[in-house]
Amino acid sequence: MLLASLLLKLGGYGFVRFSLAMLSEGSAYFAPLVSTCALLGVVYGSLSTLRQIDLKRIIAYSSVAHMNLVMLGLFSYTQQGLEGAIYLMLGHGVVSAALFFAIGVLYDRHHSRLLKYYGGVVTVMPLFSAFFFAFTLANMSFPATSNFLGELLIFLGIFLNNGTILLFSTAGIVLSAAYSVWLYNRVVFGTLKTEYVKEFTDLSARETAVFIALLLPMLILGISASFIIDFIHLPVKAILLGA
Repeated sequence: MLLASLLLKLGGYGFVRFSLAMLSEGSAYFAPLVSTCALLGVVYGSLSTLRQIDLKRIIAYSSVAHMNLVMLGLFSYTQQGLEGAIYLMLGHGVVSAALFFAIGVLYDRHHSRLLKYYGGVVTVMPLFSAFFFAFTLANMSFPATSNFLGELLIFLGIFLNNGTILLFSTAGIVLSAAYSVWLYNRVVFGTLKTEYVKEFTDLSARETAVFIALLLPMLILGISASFIIDFIHLPVKAILLGA
């Protein structure tokens, strides 16, 4: 959870704080190269997610794809792109932490992260399935979730900068929905795969409290974004003027 919510975002912070702000000329020169690599990262990371059979690897590869989308926003050199990238880092920090926690909940009960051993969890863990569904929607940037506004601003910034990159980067939307729905369907629906899953218990009070603590900021960021956007608007503008 710490890796997904904090450490993974340090790279994005470094690009904002040092590359764009302090090394603006060099960043602008290499922007086409970085955007091309990030675009490949979005598509390849999403396709790799669909090939994984380990639950943690699925969430990890999904995070890689989202962070490459952040890079596209940062190096679009537009107000909307930079604001969207920062906002997506905040939103994804909450969502990915919740998804990793969900995988940890399953691992505590079955001691396996292999996808083939799971299925039909909704019959024995309905409360867990409801929280998992909410964060799965957020991971695919469903409206009213924290990732939605960030990705919307990023794609708007990419459109203002380069329509060709936008055309290929939108593949990430389709692939994100594909692996998110695929993962949820394989874990939650279907038939119970082993006799051990039948002995699963639903969420404890502690686990429910953690999910609620992550669900509330996700919904707040998805519904009311003005306080974050207003806070970062002038710093982002200053970075663009310095570039």
